[in-house]
Amino acid sequence: MIKSNQNIFFIVFIYMFLILYISSIESAISGVKAQELPPKTTIHNINNSKGNYNVEHFFRGEHTNNWALLVCTSRFWFNYRHIANVLGFYRTVKKLGIPDSQIILMLADDMACNPRNSYAGSIFNNENHKLNLYGDNIEVDYRGYEVNVENFIRVLTGRHDPEVARSKRLLTDDKSNILIFLTGHGGDEFLKFQDNEEISSHDLADAFKQMWEKKRYHEILFMVDTCQANTLYTRFNSPNILAIGSSKYGENSYSHHSDPELGVAVIDRFTYYTLEFFENVDPHNVTLQQLFNTYSPQKLQSHSEYRTDLFNRPLDKVPVTDFFGSVMRADITPSMDQQQQKQQQEPNKIQPTKSKTISFKPTEKPTKINNIDIKNTDIADKNLFSNSNFILSSIIFIGVFAFLAWSSEFAKSYLVFNPNDILDSKNKENQKPKTK
Repeated sequence: MIKSNQNIFFIVFIYMFLILYISSIESAISGVKAQELPPKTTIHNINNSKGNYNVEHFFRGEHTNNWALLVCTSRFWFNYRHIANVLGFYRTVKKLGIPDSQIILMLADDMACNPRNSYAGSIFNNENHKLNLYGDNIEVDYRGYEVNVENFIRVLTGRHDPEVARSKRLLTDDKSNILIFLTGHGGDEFLKFQDNEEISSHDLADAFKQMWEKKRYHEILFMVDTCQANTLYTRFNSPNILAIGSSKYGENSYSHHSDPELGVAVIDRFTYYTLEFFENVDPHNVTLQQLFNTYSPQKLQSHSEYRTDLFNRPLDKVPVTDFFGSVMRADITPSMDQQQQKQQQEPNKIQPTKSKTISFKPTEKPTKINNIDIKNTDIADKNLFSNSNFILSSIIFIGVFAFLAWSSEFAKSYLVFNPNDILDSKNKENQKPKTK
């Protein structure tokens, strides 16, 4: 009887031990999952202007400064709209915070002082003449015959003569985002400068390749408003370049409307709808994908296309202010004196390295659990014997088992009576002498 009870207790103990072992494994794995899986993020509707959120807060780039290179390649009065295109972009980027010190403005002709201009000193991009794009607060870096292919390439690559002023240089670095806007007359893989020379798609691709090798940019947004504009970026092969054009191969780029008083077209369609987009939205709360979606063939009368294979970010996560606005972030590096003081105050602590790259040790290999990459050391940290719940439960059940085993021996010794012992006790009572 007692032996069978002990067998039952032993089986129960083994069963509970297996349950604890399996549950501890599940808790260890779930603990690893909890650490590896990122927290869920709620993305709000960015079209809702009543929210207290900001697209820039959700999707911030890694750059620390923004630059703009705005180029009009056409001269002569009948190309008035090309000057207005560039000045419209100039006004927009300045309004969004990019200072003149970080804008390179190249105008191939001075339309404001042209004898045919009935509004001397003024340039308009709308027939209502409400907004003077030229005004008093404008800084032209290259004008007239200075706007040529050679100077444009020199600005991109930084190969200037020593006497060139700093205000005419693109002083960018590997943390700079650059907006490049070109407008003029073009064709299949070329753009005309001053109606007497051309820049080809190969020239542009080579210039951008030099810029990348010399660490002169972080990301580039390349925009072109010209005929067959999409052919200009077909030869690009440098990383982090997003390119868009106003018309595809074989198509023209059309003007939006003309001014009867000036007798010329005052703005192109691609530029018009770009500027209209910025006037009607909160620029800090919209993305490049929303901007590009406004370029419909019905509006442009051409097919605007963009190239994203060289760009490593999805467009719906790129705020327009990453290229059209200013940025207020900076990389702060401690001075040598501060580093020496810190080393003196903490001589026994290992100084952190500059590199932020986390790599595996040679003896470690990535492990996947349900398609989640984790390191083997994470599993080691989650072994059963470091699980406090498992240890506590094991101690309790071992104690209970010991108590049950002891109680069975106690019952055997004191609580369970042998029938022979009962007969012996009766005989002893009968043998006792009776007292009167």
